Amino acid sequence: MKILHTSDWHLGQHFMMKNREPEHRAFLAWLIEQVVTLSIDAVVVAGDIFDSASPASYARKLYSDFIVNLQKAGCTQLIIVSGNHDSVAVLNESKSLLSALNVSVLAGLSDDLSEHLITIKDKQDNEAIICALPFLRATDVMLSESGSSADQKQMSLQQGIAKTYQDIYTLAESSKKHQHCPIIATGHLTAVGCSVSESVRDIYIGTLTAFPAQLFPEFDYIALGHLHRAQKVQKSEHIRYSGSPIALSFDEVKHDKRIIIAEFNESAELTTSEVVIPAFQKLAVITGNLASVIIQINRLIETGESVWVEVKIQESFYRSDVQVQLNDLVAATEVQILKVSTPKIDENSQLHGLQIETLDELKPADLFQKRLDCADAEYISEEQQVQLKTLFAQSIEELEQKS
Repeated sequence: MKILHTSDWHLGQHFMMKNREPEHRAFLAWLIEQVVTLSIDAVVVAGDIFDSASPASYARKLYSDFIVNLQKAGCTQLIIVSGNHDSVAVLNESKSLLSALNVSVLAGLSDDLSEHLITIKDKQDNEAIICALPFLRATDVMLSESGSSADQKQMSLQQGIAKTYQDIYTLAESSKKHQHCPIIATGHLTAVGCSVSESVRDIYIGTLTAFPAQLFPEFDYIALGHLHRAQKVQKSEHIRYSGSPIALSFDEVKHDKRIIIAEFNESAELTTSEVVIPAFQKLAVITGNLASVIIQINRLIETGESVWVEVKIQESFYRSDVQVQLNDLVAATEVQILKVSTPKIDENSQLHGLQIETLDELKPADLFQKRLDCADAEYISEEQQVQLKTLFAQSIEELEQKS
């Protein structure tokens, strides 16, 4: 049995004001080709199908077109779980219709965990059970208790998530019809010891920073989403992040994007492999002084390829006209400069840093943290900051649920 694991599509995302529709369309077409070429029996999408709770109409169309094309390709088993970016209501609006196409959509945690058990079959009628758990919100797995400290809330949330996985694993074990039936789980969270990129928005701000992998039951494979870099969790072959299919921030440029193939033999023994996803839009990060940067940009121009560029100027003084100079350099070429970072200069005109952030680059949680950083420690203690961050995170979650 072959299962294709992918996640974090973020359909509808805009990158420095650039539309990603062509890249996403190309990726989804490529993904269909892989399903056919590799004889995939089931596709699992581990959350963050959309980039926002209110995706644009073209993003919804990409989603529905993919499902139709997957059916035409002969793969009729598709399991979709929601991520922290997804709206439960948006995914659920087509859930009943898609079930007629053998598409399982799990957008929110049901009171009846058996609804999250999906049995899939390969061409020889060998079975596997998928414990399709979506992004677990704090309100799904724990009760709010007044007077609890931040540490107590973190522990309670961690225990609630661990219990949910243990309960569904026990349920899956009791549902097995034969011994050699793999049990596969999905999840959308941050696991301890994994690498996070700039584009990943924190899930449990001030409550749960990362979930310990040892708290997962003994699933045969765990298909995770949320982190955008393909990676194993604590070097475990069976606990994997597939990562996002396209680079969602410039710091992801140096890492290949991948899909994961989890294959089980008749004895339920697992082998995994990765397939590198082509880069449908080239991105580049250029670092150095202005003279070096100009040389590097000219090399990109000579390739004739479409390239989106971040420039990091490393000089001990500030140039006010650098953006104009660089824009003139790439005018009428396929190279587009989307971001320029120049040195910050302090009151003594010394090099202070390399990053100048603007409001449109900051996420709400980042902006909130920066405001806390500006607060006088005499008036707001570290413990109070943690409590404020927890309340802020809960407010964001409530808004996402209502959207």
